Amino acid sequence: MLNFKIALAQVNPHLGAFAENAQRILEQVHRAQSQACDLVVFPEATLFGYHPMDLLERPGVVEAQMKELHRLEKRIPKNIGVFIGAIVPNSKKKGKAYFNAALFLQGGKKSKVFPKQLLPTYDIFDESRHIEPGLVKDNVFKFKGKKLLVTICEDIWAWSGPLSPASARYGENPLTQVKSKDVDLVINLSASPFTDEKLKMRQFVVKTTATHFKAPMVYVNMVGGQDEMIFDGGSYAVDSKGKILLQCQRFVEDFRILDLAEGQAQKGNLAHLPKPLVEQRRQAIVLGLRDFVHKTGFSKVHLGLSGGIDSAVVASLAVEALGPDNVVALTLPGPFTDPQGLQAAHQLAKNLKMACHEIPIEDTFQVKMTSLERAFGSIPFGLVQENLQARLRAVLLMAYSNHQGSLLLNTSNKSELAMGYSTLYGDLCGGLCPIGDLVKGEVLELAHYYNRDREVIPPFIIQRPPSAELAPGQKDEDSLPPYPQLDRAVEKLVEGYRSPKGALDQKVLRAMMASEFKRWQAPPILKLSGHSFGRGRRFPIAHKAIY
Repeated sequence: MLNFKIALAQVNPHLGAFAENAQRILEQVHRAQSQACDLVVFPEATLFGYHPMDLLERPGVVEAQMKELHRLEKRIPKNIGVFIGAIVPNSKKKGKAYFNAALFLQGGKKSKVFPKQLLPTYDIFDESRHIEPGLVKDNVFKFKGKKLLVTICEDIWAWSGPLSPASARYGENPLTQVKSKDVDLVINLSASPFTDEKLKMRQFVVKTTATHFKAPMVYVNMVGGQDEMIFDGGSYAVDSKGKILLQCQRFVEDFRILDLAEGQAQKGNLAHLPKPLVEQRRQAIVLGLRDFVHKTGFSKVHLGLSGGIDSAVVASLAVEALGPDNVVALTLPGPFTDPQGLQAAHQLAKNLKMACHEIPIEDTFQVKMTSLERAFGSIPFGLVQENLQARLRAVLLMAYSNHQGSLLLNTSNKSELAMGYSTLYGDLCGGLCPIGDLVKGEVLELAHYYNRDREVIPPFIIQRPPSAELAPGQKDEDSLPPYPQLDRAVEKLVEGYRSPKGALDQKVLRAMMASEFKRWQAPPILKLSGHSFGRGRRFPIAHKAIY
């Protein structure tokens, strides 16, 4: 057994807030030092934040981070080793401008740099756009007599197996170029975003890496929200056989110490992980929503509360993330609003203890229709009237945003987004779409979950047939396939990348391709699945490729 104490510092950095991130690093280093740790390990890109994307087009941004790094190097204590992640200039004369690197800091010395080799370029990632790959085989060094192999996130994902789909993207596994005898401990700094299946995948690649080298391994993952991405933490350590020695919490910052001399899991070092998928999704959305709001400089949010299940679930999530004093609901009844639904919306607001204001749109709607018909003559009832109502609601919701400096939350779900069942500049408005990666059935599941101990969402909202309430007696399924069938088609076509089979799949695919222009203008969507709408799905608008 190794006589070594390692602190796992699972932190939530703020992209581009270099001084703030450095201070957080220093606080955790002193915490580890006070408990006689030999080493403290932070996540990938701790100092910069992740993912930097095209911030790397601006040299001054990296220069500012490097100045902060030099200040941090001088403040690190001498008797402890520190691994942080940062974006550093590529000193070579060829290649991309930067490395995504793990930096080893110790006692005011200049940092040692260990670049990442495998650069993800799929889904939401595009690291090779600005970053040069390093060589994992060069990332072995000695510290206190121990041989450490330093890896960064994707570097350990090239093992073949059903739980490592990334392996197919790389022609060679860089870990196989490192001799096992040269490794006493494997360290991995990660910024691995949450998806429904990601935990099982991480467990596979970490266990496979540890058993390959016959060495213990420390895996430290970022936590927090950044735009669409939600980093769930869940950092942990395993022994040489892949047995878990230490487990950090998910969805919150955590700090835990591994004493390798003991060779087994220590009491209190195995955090309980949320098991039901619905609970994981709830915690992920709450974290992503909270961080999106705070990291974009807002403190308050609001939403249109329709008496439907989508807005009810978004309201529940927002109150949990930000507190009831920071969430405001607006009910905007129109000519076809169900009075029971309106009453249920007000009851929901009361249950959640959040403010709720009612602003009817019927008079304004009639004025606008009169103006239109004065100009163009009589207009038969149809999309003009339906979409006008949705856009009038958006005008009022955005006016409230200007009035109060509040962020508007969008309430669209993935099934509706797939079909284009939304009004551009109407109910598609908002600064963030928290449930846009949940199909309708998953939204319903989350509503029931909120009611597991007490009534939060009134039963009427859960039980009523979904309706946009833009026409007399309107039901969503007048225009859409039944939601259970639609959900399966969306999961298959979007998340599964599979070809359509049957008339329903063809209908959904045609609607999805025809409405791509709407999703280009939709708000950011918190990513929960392996393939969500948003930045990771780069489909063209003008094409005929419907197969």
